[in-house]
Order: sequence, then structure tokens, then C-alpha cells
Amino acid sequence: MAGTMRVTFWGVRGSYPVPGSDTVGFGGNTPCVEVEANGHTIILDAGTGIVRLGNDLLRRAKERGGPVRATLLFSHMHHDHTQGFPFFTPAYVGSSILNIFGPRVFERDLEETLAHSMLPPSFPVSLGEMNSLKFMRNMTETDVLLFDANQDTVTVKNFYHDQITDDPDVVQIRAMRSYAHPEGVFIYRVQWQGKSVVYATDTEGYVNTDQRLAAFANQTDLLIHDAQYSEAHYLGHAGYNATQGWGHSTPQMACAVAMAAQAKRLVLFHHEPRYNDAMIRELEQASQAIFANTTAAYEGLTIEI
Repeated sequence: MAGTMRVTFWGVRGSYPVPGSDTVGFGGNTPCVEVEANGHTIILDAGTGIVRLGNDLLRRAKERGGPVRATLLFSHMHHDHTQGFPFFTPAYVGSSILNIFGPRVFERDLEETLAHSMLPPSFPVSLGEMNSLKFMRNMTETDVLLFDANQDTVTVKNFYHDQITDDPDVVQIRAMRSYAHPEGVFIYRVQWQGKSVVYATDTEGYVNTDQRLAAFANQTDLLIHDAQYSEAHYLGHAGYNATQGWGHSTPQMACAVAMAAQAKRLVLFHHEPRYNDAMIRELEQASQAIFANTTAAYEGLTIEI
């Protein structure tokens, strides 16, 4: 793994889980993406895909002979991006060390919002009863997260006021707050050794493309972009209600961002739960005619950068 950033998709659906024979090809779990860089495990969102990831992290930790160490970043706190966290097994193991970052919601701290999502009658175990060592902090656009290979902790710097290391061996994460989704959403950029991945779930396109996002994702190696709705669905055709303003994109919007950002590869993400495997393949093929290096995300997809 030296010099390689590895991205693995554990959950790729939006809104709600959809297990079944029609979705087995791409998977039915809600959003969770793992990024491995320089010995660090970074988890993007905690949809139901995080359940299997948690079990795999425990297996790896046992083989390695040490505890689970991971950093979890929430894009936002809607249910499909948090619903797997109560079943994330490493959070119950006392030796696990978890750094957790995410947005404030209606002036509530991340920890308070996450704790409320687990209160009875929703769930029988509270956040405080999870035995892992958890460090939780609100994320802002001015924060830069730094991961040194020789440290277990995450250093938080201010982009405008602190000196940020230019050491390529230090993993860096920055966030951009997008308002193209109800209540807003964080888009994350993870970079290391000149390589980067941008995670842009739950965002909607604009006329002439989201220029802020294109600049944030400039020349990224991998752009993971929301592509929940077909154009017909988005416009309210083919028997669907229109979804304009719902905070989700079409594959064409995702391709437009990829081209404007000069991204090397695009992965379509946050698939509509009502779409079966055949429908997603059609959207993938249509996207490849616009931006050739496009893949529709599926559970188990691993990309090495």
C-alpha cells in the first residue's frame, strides 16, 4: 500500500436501504466510503454500509494485533448518512480510537445531533454507552485535518491563520460547505502525495455547473459525485414527480462537474433506491458517452490511486 491511496465503496444508495435481487449488482446499502492513505483509515459517512466495514475493520485489527483506529467524517446528518452508526461494532469496543468530524446542525454540535439520533425509543444504547474512545468535533470550511504517519491523533489547523505543512507525506483533508442540499452538506477533499479524492454526495447542479465545486475538485484523481436521478425523473417525466430543488444531481450534472474540474475519473454515487441494476447500468452508459472515464459506484468497488 506504500504510495497508494485506496478507496472502497461499502454503501452506494441514497435515501433508504434496498436489499433484493434487483439491486444485488450495485448493492442496496446507504452511503459509506472508506479511504486508506498512509496507514490511516478515513470513513466518509455512516449509512448502512458502515456495518460491514466495521466488522472488516475488527478483522483487520485482530490480524494486525492492535486496536481499530479510524476517522469518520459526516457529510451531513440526514438519516441515510447516519443510520448505520448505531451498528458500527468498533464503536462498542473499548480499545477502538475514533475521531469523528461533521457539521453543526441548527446550532447543535455534532455530538449532540448524533446522540439525539440514538435516544430511546429510536435505539436502546446511547452514544455515551459506546465504550470506544471517541474524539468529536464540529467541522468548518476553515479547518484542515492533518494526519501524520507517526501520530495517532488528527491535528486540526485553520486554513487562513495557521501554517499548513506542505509535506506530501501528510494526509490532508479540507471541506467545502455546499448549499445545494437542504440544510447544507460538506464536500470533502482527501489528498496525499499529490493525489486526491473528492467526495461530493447530496449536491445538486446549477446552470453552467457548480463552479465552486469544480474549483474545489480541480484536477482531482477521483470525483465521487451524487447522481441520484435520471434527467427524466429530475424533470418530472416518465411517471415521476419532479425533484428539482431536492438537493440531488443527475448523471449529466456530475459529468459537467468532472469536466469543469478536469477530474481524471468520475464515480456516480447515491443511487436512487427505486432504480434497479439495469437502470443504473443505462445511466452509467449514458454518462460514459459524455465523460468516458465514468463508473457507477457498486458495493465492493475498490479504486487505487
